[in-house]
Amino acid sequence: MRKLILTILSFVIAFSAQAQIPVKIQSDTILKRLTTAPITDTVAMPIIEQPLLFGQSLLYKMRLDSIQQTVPLDYNEYVQSYIDIYTKRKAMYGDMLGLSTYYFPIFEKALKTYNIPTEIKYLSIVESSLNPHAVSRVGATGLWQFMFGTAKAYGLNMDNFVDERKDPIQASYAAAAYFRDAYEELGDWLLAIAAYNCGKGNVNRAIDKAGSRNFWDIRKFLPKETSNYVPAFIAAVYVMKYAPSHQIVAKPNAFAFKTDTVQVRNFVALGDVAQAINHKEETLVALNPSYKKKIINGTDISPKRIVIPRPDHQYYEPLFEVLNNDIETDREIILASTDDVRDLRKKALPKKEASVSNVLLHKVLPGQSLTAIANKYGVEVQDLKVWNKLNVTTIIPGQKLKIYRDTIPSKIIPKAKASFVSYKVKQGDTLSSIAEKFDGITVASLKAANGLKSAKITEGMVLKVM
Repeated sequence: MRKLILTILSFVIAFSAQAQIPVKIQSDTILKRLTTAPITDTVAMPIIEQPLLFGQSLLYKMRLDSIQQTVPLDYNEYVQSYIDIYTKRKAMYGDMLGLSTYYFPIFEKALKTYNIPTEIKYLSIVESSLNPHAVSRVGATGLWQFMFGTAKAYGLNMDNFVDERKDPIQASYAAAAYFRDAYEELGDWLLAIAAYNCGKGNVNRAIDKAGSRNFWDIRKFLPKETSNYVPAFIAAVYVMKYAPSHQIVAKPNAFAFKTDTVQVRNFVALGDVAQAINHKEETLVALNPSYKKKIINGTDISPKRIVIPRPDHQYYEPLFEVLNNDIETDREIILASTDDVRDLRKKALPKKEASVSNVLLHKVLPGQSLTAIANKYGVEVQDLKVWNKLNVTTIIPGQKLKIYRDTIPSKIIPKAKASFVSYKVKQGDTLSSIAEKFDGITVASLKAANGLKSAKITEGMVLKVM
């Protein structure tokens, strides 16, 4: 009996000791999320049809009033409904609180450059949940969820090596430039935020219908997603600021180290850089999410940026060697085609009308992935999924995939351009929508060519497009 009691006591003591061992929080799941392109829509926003009218609280209003700086943080039943939804997503907001310590200083620097209120940084929470690989159901990509055409209009580059929509630095400056133009045109921050979701043209049409420039007045004339977008933004600001009041705890930051930025003039593999400074490749990939092939394609003419964990002195020599030597790889640069699902649907001809000569059939080889096939033909994975009605990225050897020949880009060859063409501004046009109509044209180049100090244009104006 005594022996049995001693055995039980030993078990209890051992169990208690084990229970007191602190659990090590792993950031592997966060790193995995930041290095993997998701298959499904990662940024779908909940849609509220009819909020509960009795859900309002003076406490929430007082808290929002205490946060407000430049952007109006109005409080109503729609905002409260999103607060109720977001405060239940404790794990998700815990991740974002941790990641925000790395991403928000990058956003703030870009916003400050264009004199944009720092509160706009919280829009990235609604847009992408701070995932640089986030992709919406229509193809919007990156931390700031740029559509292909808008990204090009604001100077972001997409080719077979990089997608600058996923670059935290480049995309943040493009987003700040967009907000500068939107605010100059619309004169209200909530309207500028709405325009970021549905375009300035839709907001202007809603203003005309409502006869008002107040977001809450024009809300019913906006697309359903946009009508919920602004209250979702306000709720996200609230939750990030008052997380402790809702038992939301920040998770460890996956980038809890100092970083350096280096300009690279060679083709360098991220894995080689990681090895040189004694870090995991996944860390380098997460810090540099825009490089599709995990290769920095820098040249003397066009050096590329790489962000690295600040190395100890003993790693300087191997790092210098890696950064100053080219790896063997195909250097052909192929401009990416659009991944706007709406444009792709227009491109995809009905079966009866599709010309056989226009369609190339690719037979999947063992070991091939959609990414490898897309790179082979210079198209996007999203193109392949739409053309072949694929809901997932899984393919099998022997499967035949359709590829439209007219979407396969030619090699980049410098073309002689006309000095300029004239464009007459139509109703609803904006500088960004006009820039999207012309290859290689940006909002900045339109403003420079026409001596415009702001983004405001009026119907009937004739613009030079150079």
